[in-house]
Amino acid sequence: MRTVKVGVIGCGFISKIYLSNMTGVFRDTEVVAVTDIVLANARGRAEEFGIPRICATVEELLRLDDIEIVVNLTIPKVHAAINRQILEAGKHCWTEKPLATNRTEAKELVELAGRKGLYLGSAPDTFLGAAVQTARRLIDQGWIGKPIGAIGHHLRPGPESWHPDPDFLYQKGGGPLLDSAPYYITNLVYLMGPVERVACGAVITFPERTITSQPRYGQKIKVEVPTLVSAILNFRGGAMATLVFSVDVEASRWQDSRQNKQSIEIYGSEGVISIPSPGQFGGQVYCKRNGIADWIEVPALFGYATDSRGVGPADMASAIIHGRQPRASVELALHVHEVLFGLEAAADSGTSLAIDSTFVMTPPMNGSALPGDVDVA
Repeated sequence: MRTVKVGVIGCGFISKIYLSNMTGVFRDTEVVAVTDIVLANARGRAEEFGIPRICATVEELLRLDDIEIVVNLTIPKVHAAINRQILEAGKHCWTEKPLATNRTEAKELVELAGRKGLYLGSAPDTFLGAAVQTARRLIDQGWIGKPIGAIGHHLRPGPESWHPDPDFLYQKGGGPLLDSAPYYITNLVYLMGPVERVACGAVITFPERTITSQPRYGQKIKVEVPTLVSAILNFRGGAMATLVFSVDVEASRWQDSRQNKQSIEIYGSEGVISIPSPGQFGGQVYCKRNGIADWIEVPALFGYATDSRGVGPADMASAIIHGRQPRASVELALHVHEVLFGLEAAADSGTSLAIDSTFVMTPPMNGSALPGDVDVA
């Protein structure tokens, strides 16, 4: 069977789960080369996952003719530059979030991909997991009627408590707005459609952080981006969502409620769906119909309930093989980024802002696909 050969740029913390899945779970991806600015990281991942080629530079990897998709797992502030290199080399590109750190660069990348006839996709791909795919099926089948509103919270301590090198998460391109909010906004627009207007408030609660994780325990980080964000999204279909993101919160009842750490509720004219944290792929989905006293525990109707990072590149590989558009489309990625940058601008200006972009809702995952696949052969 045909596989799509993949190269990976960036072999840091997040690369482990991507490489584990792209080499050991998904059948359409074949990782043939890795590179990292710290070559020892690339050597370590290549040995760990049996990857045949270790490239000394990004340019060396991009010169490999057999690679069709390049996965960019570098730090946010260099995403735009490396994504541009990937596309200009004639490769399809999947990037960790964000696509770029500003609206202009994001649009330029989308335009470049279009001119080149290449696929461009951006994390998060958690919306392709079991929980959100199940919620999408329920909404599509009218279980809650017409969606009219949603709420979501992401309240937790900062990444300096667990990440070995958390600095970049407090620099431009990081913070809750560009690190955590993409999960929520991607999942919500996938379930509820495009956003037409946003409003936002954001503050830097603590200008300096102390690392409490190893190996850099006790070192200080200067905070460059807001760490408490409150957002309002108005959807083109008439619904509205209220979202709060913070890395300043030690504990929250929202996070240990009966609903098993549910992070989004979507309210409809006929009922409610409660879905797990959009930062994960699985978890329990609940539904309550109007007039019925009890919540229903909805079984997963799709696969990929464990940490399935890499399903986005796998879906892109399947799209190449089967001649279709990826479910994680470039239009979806751009719309999510325009919402994020719109929220950033709205917080700076103190006004609500219109979102001009839109996207076509892509079909859900194929529930009949075998484990390791995203389509039926």
